[in-house]
Amino acid sequence: MAGDFDRWSPKSRDLMDMLKNLSHEEILEVLSEGLCPHCEDVIEARVNNLNQRRLDEMSLSNLDVTESSAEFLHGDSSADVISPKRKLNTYAHTPSPRVGESTNSGRAKRFVTVLSTSVNSKQPVFNHSNFKIKLNDGPSRSVVGNGLSEEQNELVRFRQVGRRKDFVHYEKVNGKEINVLKGLELHTQVFNPDEQREIVECVYTLQRMGQKRQLRARTYSEPRKWMKGKGRVTIQFGCCYNYAVDKDGNPPGIIRDEEVDPLPPLFKKMIRRMVRWHVLPPSCVPDSCIVNIYDEGDCIPPHIDHHDFVRPFCTVSFLAECNILFGTSLKIINPGEFSGPFSLPLPLGSVLILNGNGADVAKHCVPSVPAKRMSITFRKMDVRKLPYSCSPDPELSGIKPLVPPSSDNSGIRHHLKDCRNDNHDKSEYLAKSENKGFSNEDEFPPLGKLSSSNRRSHR
Repeated sequence: MAGDFDRWSPKSRDLMDMLKNLSHEEILEVLSEGLCPHCEDVIEARVNNLNQRRLDEMSLSNLDVTESSAEFLHGDSSADVISPKRKLNTYAHTPSPRVGESTNSGRAKRFVTVLSTSVNSKQPVFNHSNFKIKLNDGPSRSVVGNGLSEEQNELVRFRQVGRRKDFVHYEKVNGKEINVLKGLELHTQVFNPDEQREIVECVYTLQRMGQKRQLRARTYSEPRKWMKGKGRVTIQFGCCYNYAVDKDGNPPGIIRDEEVDPLPPLFKKMIRRMVRWHVLPPSCVPDSCIVNIYDEGDCIPPHIDHHDFVRPFCTVSFLAECNILFGTSLKIINPGEFSGPFSLPLPLGSVLILNGNGADVAKHCVPSVPAKRMSITFRKMDVRKLPYSCSPDPELSGIKPLVPPSSDNSGIRHHLKDCRNDNHDKSEYLAKSENKGFSNEDEFPPLGKLSSSNRRSHR
């Protein structure tokens, strides 16, 4: 259908004249249904590009600091710190579409929600993801360069995390229609570009150690690329996981009498960050992980993660965005090419949580990636499957989720007002993103006062 579009579509200038004569509500009605998937993708991409352009054009003079508005803070406006050839993912910085609860809501409703948000929202949306904070093990009262304590910096970063939990796709399972995505969560801006660079450099160091055989034999694997999609590098820590029956006859799962290297210190800091920031529950602190290093064209075929690992588990994305597919029946089209009913982009520095139906009913896969990519999947082992040599790690025990005191608000606002009065400071001041597709309120401790206009109900 897409190829025949030019044959029957009106000329662009006539279409523009028609749109100019319609109200906003009428435009939404026109675009609410009947579009082919290709057209919806094109229009949605253009809306997201317009959103990004609006963000770039926003200046400090447009902002109004009120009790319900976001705090101002220094921003690092540097470009991509990982690779000059790659732009950071815009999905982490622009409003994400909300998926309706209806099984037939489809892509058109999702697109209209994005359009409605971009047109109606008068609150400027800004990117805080470059605001610097070290991958610290917890809050500290020491004062850092911007005049805020590390505890206050952590609070600011914590409030920037976008959280989406409303993924919906119904399929018939055992004769009953169920939401096979229930339990999925996407947390964005958990790791900023500077932190991503630090993590990526650590992974490259580990890869070089593996290539030099400085890691244990089962820690590092770099198979021969014998066909498209096959041959991604894996580095596993905490336990030796067998993907298939090995040469010794061990079945898929954790090999309890095989040792691999322990979790690197930086990975433990990542775990502590995710638990403190309410990304992972303190009842399910990971004690193992697998690093995947993809070259262009590498993939992960459809699967459900082994139940030697408890739920939830999570994956963190680096270097290049890719899509992950979900569904009870994922089809293999060609080597590295899969199809499925639900596709989710994974922004850089984001954490995808898999739990419930999203982990155990729906399969997932990663089609051939378009560029060099890394991911780290953190999982907690079932206590009945722990390696015989495994012992509790004191660095990962007793992690408490962050409960910010309400008194921090005034201190941060006072600091930010001082920054505004400093005429010598040429840095941009960024307002906290009011991301329409995410919420950082559900099931979390209160983060301070919010006006009623900022509260929204979830279906």
